[in-house]
Amino acid sequence: MNMNKMTLLAAALSAALSAAFSAGFSLSAFADTHTMNNPNSMAGMNMNMPMTTMSEKKPSSTQALTDATVVSVDKNTGMITLKHGALSNIHMPAMTMAYKAKNAEMLDSAKAGAKVQVLVESVDNTLTITTLQDQQ
Repeated sequence: MNMNKMTLLAAALSAALSAAFSAGFSLSAFADTHTMNNPNSMAGMNMNMPMTTMSEKKPSSTQALTDATVVSVDKNTGMITLKHGALSNIHMPAMTMAYKAKNAEMLDSAKAGAKVQVLVESVDNTLTITTLQDQQ
């Protein structure tokens, strides 16, 4: 685009904006109207509702254990990597992922390649293996 066309385009845009604002067009009024009439807007929501955290959602005491394979154990970080089936209580699909071990005894007993059953829960907003036992 040459300089004359750019100058004309900028002048036309400036004129259009000036006309819109002099006619009473307001961006803030547009935004207020847009958000209030938008069903996907958060306007009008009660923002004082208590938020729930993952740690507040406790699984039932009859929660089924999930079959898994220990991939690795890292005693330095306290993490155990599992290849596991779906963890329904925390709505997690089957995958391979590292989780915090509940305690040092769990780190000592877990061995790479072992077939285990686990329960993973959110403890203080950290996904933690709370139960780890040999597969039956």
